[in-house]
Amino acid sequence: MDPLASLLDLADVTEALESARAAADAVFRRRPLRPGTERARRIAAEVTLRDAVASASLEGVPHDLALVRAGAVTDPVLQGALRVGAELEGLAPRWLQTPPQVLTRLHILAARGVAADLGRPSPNGGTARLLALRSVLDSTAPALLRAAVVHGELLALRAFEGPNGVVARGAARLTLIASGFDERGLLPVDVGHLGRGPEYTGAAGAFATGTRDGLRAWIKHCCAAVSSAASSLAEICDEVL
Repeated sequence: MDPLASLLDLADVTEALESARAAADAVFRRRPLRPGTERARRIAAEVTLRDAVASASLEGVPHDLALVRAGAVTDPVLQGALRVGAELEGLAPRWLQTPPQVLTRLHILAARGVAADLGRPSPNGGTARLLALRSVLDSTAPALLRAAVVHGELLALRAFEGPNGVVARGAARLTLIASGFDERGLLPVDVGHLGRGPEYTGAAGAFATGTRDGLRAWIKHCCAAVSSAASSLAEICDEVL
């Protein structure tokens, strides 16, 4: 039985997933995002930068975007988020086949200079539940639902020492990329989460309770973050133009 099937029966979840998908598909049709163009490359680089700054901020380490763009910020959490963003496309082909190995790599990238035992789950990291993520990735449920569950589980488990949230958000974005939802990794989803920061924190805590209401709140938040990310991507396109 598909482990995520029952989540589609939660109130408003299917509608939220469909709305987020429609928002993403609409922005992907914009002309500046045509593959292989210089504009598309500039947009992709800007998305990676902004998403890394957002992820670090969600980890409690905010930085000014202009200073980061100028290369003036050496904070290790931010640098880890930048490294994660830069490797997502390369890691995506392996993510659905060997998630434990990719999680190890994400932690090495994110936690260098911040945590010891790079690549190893924390002692209270719930190894069995980490291994169970494979069944989530193998689910036939919509990609955004799978990404939301992966993200929520890694946050709830506090699976890795140091910037665990950077790892969790990287894994969620990998799920969207590897599944084809956001094949080129153009959605600044972490910018979407940051724009709804208090909700992000509250909904993640609700997910950790494991209740139906908690799961519903988190999934709907993740859908709203993707819709917001689509709007942010449209704004980046306009800036580049």
